[in-house]
Amino acid sequence: MISPEQCRAARALLNWTQADLGERVSISVVSIRAFEKGGEMRDANRKLLALTFEQAGVVLIPENGGGAGVRLRDRKGE
Repeated sequence: MISPEQCRAARALLNWTQADLGERVSISVVSIRAFEKGGEMRDANRKLLALTFEQAGVVLIPENGGGAGVRLRDRKGE
């Protein structure tokens, strides 16, 4: 599940504001801001955030001993 830190980092990689993200996922900027500050968000909305970022080319890296993270998908092979 996407974390607040991953959400902020993914937006930064894509150069999206909270408003840009809110428009893409139909979630209010207030809700996104609260989530990114550590607030709660419904699982369905967190899944929607993750799917939106993945469709935009962001790979969400799960916690694997080195910490969760994000990176852009390698598009060389596409």
